[in-house]
Amino acid sequence: MPFPTEQTETIDGQPVFWRSAPSTGPVPLYLHGVPSNSDDWIPFLELTGGFAPDLPGFGRSSKRGGRDYTVEGYDHFIEWFCEHHGLDKVQLLVHDWGAVGLSWAQRFPAKVERLVIINAVPFLPGYRWHRLARAWRMWGIGELVMGSTNRITSKQLSREANATPGPLPDEFLDSVNEHFDLGTQRAILELYRTSPERKLEQLGANLGAIECPALIIWGDTDPYIPARFADDYAAALGGPSEVLHLPDAGHWPWFDRPDVITRVADFFNEPG
Repeated sequence: MPFPTEQTETIDGQPVFWRSAPSTGPVPLYLHGVPSNSDDWIPFLELTGGFAPDLPGFGRSSKRGGRDYTVEGYDHFIEWFCEHHGLDKVQLLVHDWGAVGLSWAQRFPAKVERLVIINAVPFLPGYRWHRLARAWRMWGIGELVMGSTNRITSKQLSREANATPGPLPDEFLDSVNEHFDLGTQRAILELYRTSPERKLEQLGANLGAIECPALIIWGDTDPYIPARFADDYAAALGGPSEVLHLPDAGHWPWFDRPDVITRVADFFNEPG
């Protein structure tokens, strides 16, 4: 599989960046979470091909003020992205806030051939925001926390995010910090502040309409999202689901367990 290429197109005067690599059959579509970007998906794209955009507000895509950085706004961005590339069927992978793709998938379940959920924000009952998210959701406090985030603090904070001792990989942290500007900070704050816990449950009201095969992979030492939500996602979806709990992995489980990448590739490459 060739190394993924990079492309930026100006749409309505605003840049949209994505990575892509050739694929056969339904195209994999990878959606990153907070605070990262499509850099997360390079090793996945190398095995499966597909598309991985920088969502608006992140990475190299548009970060203009006044853009819609809500779940609904990202839902419609994904709809546009698929239409722009002629993606009638996709194999969808969502991680963290890439869960916005589940909002789109509930509106267009026939377009999703296979689904992978990895430590995704729960569009389910019973979730309570973690302490950092609670700080971001508070006016004034969130801005102070964002303003104090730098390479040193992000490295320290990341120590709890994985099971392997020490902070997350330098390459990942460098990518996050390179793009963690005021535009990204604004997008994160809006996304969290427009997503109270009661709304998260409502956002998953039609998960049962998604009837394609699903693989749910969960790093069980995730400090942000309890492992039980992997099983809750499986119960909420309408099709056959396999749940893979990883007791030795954290919020970005492929950093602790690189075999996650090949497991996803095998799932996407299964016939039928």
